[in-house]
Amino acid sequence: MMHYPLLSRDDMKAIDALKSYHGGAAKIRSTIDQMRDYEHRRKLCQEKGWGNYIDEAETWASKFPKVDNWKKEHTIQFNPSYGTARSQVSGFQGAKVTHHAIRRIAESADSDTPCFAPTEMISVVALTDNYVYNGDLLATLTMAENIMKASKFCSTNLIGIPQPESRFRKLEEVTGKTFERRDAGDGLSQLILKNQGTFFGNFGGIEVANDNHLIYLDGITRTALATGGNFYLNPSWSTIVAVCYYGRDIKNLTIKVSMLLSTQNLMQFRMLLNIMKEYLREDGTSPIYEINVGNGATAETFIQCAEELDRSGIKGVSLAAHVYINPDLGMEGFNWTENMFRVLKSGTNMTYKYESDGTAREMDTMEAYFLPEEDRDRAAQKIGDVIYYKSLQASRDGMAMMKEGIPVVFAESC
Repeated sequence: MMHYPLLSRDDMKAIDALKSYHGGAAKIRSTIDQMRDYEHRRKLCQEKGWGNYIDEAETWASKFPKVDNWKKEHTIQFNPSYGTARSQVSGFQGAKVTHHAIRRIAESADSDTPCFAPTEMISVVALTDNYVYNGDLLATLTMAENIMKASKFCSTNLIGIPQPESRFRKLEEVTGKTFERRDAGDGLSQLILKNQGTFFGNFGGIEVANDNHLIYLDGITRTALATGGNFYLNPSWSTIVAVCYYGRDIKNLTIKVSMLLSTQNLMQFRMLLNIMKEYLREDGTSPIYEINVGNGATAETFIQCAEELDRSGIKGVSLAAHVYINPDLGMEGFNWTENMFRVLKSGTNMTYKYESDGTAREMDTMEAYFLPEEDRDRAAQKIGDVIYYKSLQASRDGMAMMKEGIPVVFAESC
């Protein structure tokens, strides 16, 4: 029982008003489902000029190397006492990048080392109006979720993204809140970030002051309605609280908690469990689908987090950990492989994530996540190569795990 409510009546009133403005929970749920239908997405991609990308992706994905073939070739048998590993790769930076990565994965079928598409993918592209509404994100999701058949594709909403001034005014009218912002030109405004404010928001938009969590909720809802995207990276503690309340009756809207929130130890993890418990859905699940345990955690801490999550009774939450990270995101030479094996052999499930493949490749940097759209398009093949090599390392590690009896999950297309 919380000593102090996390949300006041006024907070909940504003959040409820925002949800009603977007049509209410039932409308949001049904629209997300409709927008996830493959044929519907395919038709929209064609109309928006992305049809050729979808056609080529279909052809290439049909040639992906198959995990079952590899398991039969190596006579793989799994140990039922081990945990299951779910593969995850970050950096699917839009449709052109994803399109190139699909081609590289398909080509690996003829190589000595097959590359399997990961079952979870993460994109750190600012959800600008252009990216959300011009078909780029829609085509990315279509290729990732419908063609590659990834189980989850996580998009990132950064609260410092410039938006139409008219939108801010409407949100103020709807919620009764005031958002402190500056003129960004061309009819756009931008929230004022006062700590380390940059164009996209300090380090993923962690600074969510005052009532700015409403901007986050509006951003993920608009994106979900326009594309069917149903999984979003969460930037702050206040947005976690807000979305746990907001998403109680929108079951197909889910959130991933970033390691940037520093769930490095059990005290911090318990703080998160308390927030989730406060606003559980009727079926015992939470809008929080996945928690990335921080890079500082040991294998033993990860296992204890999993045990406490199980004891909490909260259902349907997965725990993830970075295996490799690029040097500008954390410690140079970071490698969690040994810990990963210890976690899985203890019988604990985990999602194993690649922010890097462990090398210092060009475009394997945080800078690649924040490139302007034109620069990202020009660098699409280089960034697509980075995704391929991350996926290849995830496959190598996955094959090593399977040889030791650990079940590993890749995308269904593999």
